[in-house]
Formats: sequence, C-alpha cells, structure tokens
Amino acid sequence: RWKPAAFFQHLTEAAGIHAERLGCGFDVMYAQNLFWVHSRMKIRFYSFPTAGDRVTIRTWPKTIQQKLFYVRDYEMLDDQGERIAVASSAWLVINATTRRMVPPQSLSLNLPTVADRAGLDEPLEKIGLTETGEERLRLRAGYSAVDMLGHVNNSRYVEWICDSFPMDAYQNRTLDWLQINYDHEIRPAEEVALLVNDSADDPNLWTVEGVNQTNQTRAFESALHWRE
Repeated sequence: RWKPAAFFQHLTEAAGIHAERLGCGFDVMYAQNLFWVHSRMKIRFYSFPTAGDRVTIRTWPKTIQQKLFYVRDYEMLDDQGERIAVASSAWLVINATTRRMVPPQSLSLNLPTVADRAGLDEPLEKIGLTETGEERLRLRAGYSAVDMLGHVNNSRYVEWICDSFPMDAYQNRTLDWLQINYDHEIRPAEEVALLVNDSADDPNLWTVEGVNQTNQTRAFESALHWRE
C-alpha cells in the first residue's frame, strides 16, 4: 500500500506541473529569485492504493487566505472515479536570498481562483500545541532528506512523523487524516527531535512536534487521526 508520504510526493508533483501550466512554475519563479514553499497541508484518506492501481490527481488554486497563503486543493481518484483522498494545502512565496516571505499583494502572478470548489473543505488552522510530548525519534538532516532548495523536503517530514509510531500501529489501524504545518525550515546537518503526544479526549488523535535541536526552533507541528 502507498505510504502517507507517497500522497504528499505525488500531490506536490501535481501542484508543480499545474503551476508550470499557469506560468508560475519553478523555473519562472526562480528566475525572479523566488520559490514556492509548503506552509500547511492536510490530507483525508479514504483508501490506500496498491501496486498496479491507476490513480488520477486533480488540483486547482482555490483562494488566497489571510492575504498571505495561496491555498491549493486536490482530489485523488481511483479507476472508478471514487475518491482515494482529498487534500488542501497552503503555500507561501519566499525570496530565495533572504528566505523571507513575499506577500501576494506585491506579486503579479494572476492565478485563477476557484473558491466555490473544495477538495477538502476544512480550514488550515494552527494546530496549537500546548504540551511537550515524548521524544520518539531524533534525526540529522542528511543528503537524502534535502531537496534542491537546500532544506528538508516536505514529504520527508511525513516519513519522520510516520516513523514516530511503531509498526503495530499500522497493522491494527489506518490513518484517517493527517495535517502538518511547516514553521521553520531544517537545513543540512541540523538535528531534529520528534515529540509525540496523545489526546486526553480522543485515543485516536495524536500530535507530533518537530523541534530543531540545532537552533531551538519548532520546525513543524502535526496532528493525525487513526481509525480502527
């Protein structure tokens, strides 16, 4: 079965292909010393494809949220047109030199918006972690984790989150949904600790926080929900 990180990889690739068709792909943006970065993403899983399955991905720009985030939605369909997964993502435009955000009002991307169509019709809010969790994993960002922008790739964080749970969690349950908010990038050779916490109200709800041990910043916060 596809692992959760595979969904992130394929949806991100679809977003890149569509951005190129809309005239704001990687090459066009980087020529202006700009690039797209994931800020938040939430996926709701209905089923997990297996080897040989044919999958269709649809994606579209939905709106600009809080005058800050470019929101893009997705749906993933099987051969019968049934939904495998739906997702919503928030993107920022970053200056490649300063690594600072560039607000949409200062850009002229002329992206379409499809505000009346939703893949995942749920807001991408802050997760709001309030307690320190149990450290389950500690890693150093090596060669294989870093992408062409010089930081850890967004789907690699999802792999780390999944590795924070034991194998029997996947044998007895399946993921219902997963949200990750990217707060600060992790650069090569930096070390990150993953802190895991369960919910007092829902035994199937968990949070995972990634703390950069090199500079003591929060790299990401995540929430995920299991179903039996």
